[in-house]
Amino acid sequence: MSGDFNMSMRKFLKQVGVTSQQAIEEAMRNAGDTSGKSFEAKVVLTVDGIDLEHTVTGQIEGA
Repeated sequence: MSGDFNMSMRKFLKQVGVTSQQAIEEAMRNAGDTSGKSFEAKVVLTVDGIDLEHTVTGQIEGA
């Protein structure tokens, strides 16, 4: 794989991570008291043109 590919993929994944964390933190603040609660989270990644659909699931604990 080329250096351009690796760099563009890292940049995309960093953007996904940072913007997702910001969105989750804002939603948690807006949800009120979430302490002691657990939330199921799911991310579906698709890439047009290469037939990719990848799903990641997990739990996020309230604050």
